[in-house]
Amino acid sequence: MSSYRVLIVDDSQHAREAMITILNGDEDYEVIGIVSSGEEAIAATEHLMPDLILMDIEMQGMGGLEATRIIKLQYPYVKIVMITVSDDIAHLFEALKQGAQGYLLKNLSPSTWLAYLHAIMRDDAPLSRELAYQILKEFPISAVNDDQIPLTTREREILTWVASGMTNKEIATQLGISDQTVKNHLKNILHKLHLENRVQLTRYAMEKGLVNLNRKAGLFPKRKRT
Repeated sequence: MSSYRVLIVDDSQHAREAMITILNGDEDYEVIGIVSSGEEAIAATEHLMPDLILMDIEMQGMGGLEATRIIKLQYPYVKIVMITVSDDIAHLFEALKQGAQGYLLKNLSPSTWLAYLHAIMRDDAPLSRELAYQILKEFPISAVNDDQIPLTTREREILTWVASGMTNKEIATQLGISDQTVKNHLKNILHKLHLENRVQLTRYAMEKGLVNLNRKAGLFPKRKRT
């Protein structure tokens, strides 16, 4: 398998060097570009066409949020992970609204970084309960008849577990099927609903009333009436 081509965007030399060191420790990643502003990130994306962008949120000039919005409009295929020193949930939720696939704190260990990036590239990075709660507040649920949803019974079941924050492996264990079967179901679900990632799937599940969210109890699939 060929390596993922990565563009690093950060105005801190120390941060850029740290990210290069982390990525160089895994042969699945190849750093193809390093820039220090949102404007440069847009130009570099057009020129280099990376698979993954590590984007600092706060930079001199155009910040990471605006750069992410513009890049995702022009190049929706590219995965963008926001890099930040803060775990402010509102800030991170705004990044997801702009199209980012996830976020990483700069003080996390290299092994945590690599594990998370692998999950992002596999479309298997779960949403935290806090972010899911923020999504619910931003996009109120409007109940609809399940018959209106163009998904099979198994696909609806998998969708609710994705929205509950479970990984593909956890879903496979829960349903007694293989990881690859879960991945194939997810591809079908995304294709049918014209969505791109787990963040959008979670939003969809909440909008359609397929999950109930309680901040204390977490996310749970909505039981079908019998």
